[in-house]
Amino acid sequence: MKVTLAVRGGLAAAIGPRVRVISSDAEQDRELRRLVSAAAASSPDRGVDDRAGRDVMSYTVTVEDGGAVRQLRAADTTMSPAFAALLEWLEQH
Repeated sequence: MKVTLAVRGGLAAAIGPRVRVISSDAEQDRELRRLVSAAAASSPDRGVDDRAGRDVMSYTVTVEDGGAVRQLRAADTTMSPAFAALLEWLEQH
């Protein structure tokens, strides 16, 4: 499984998105799959609330798995706890 995290917004918005690519190994794969499934189930594509302000960070998680591609989107003001848990795991790996 390959996961790409794109972070946009915040104080450095003019620089453009920051992108990280995470490829899970066999040991991490089970936990990553669990986190992605939970985030997908609890986080419909909420994107960014334009009224929330320019400093709000937005996140796009793209999951590539066996030819299938899924995107999850959220922002600081709209993310579910499950999306936050996925984001925290991705930032740590």
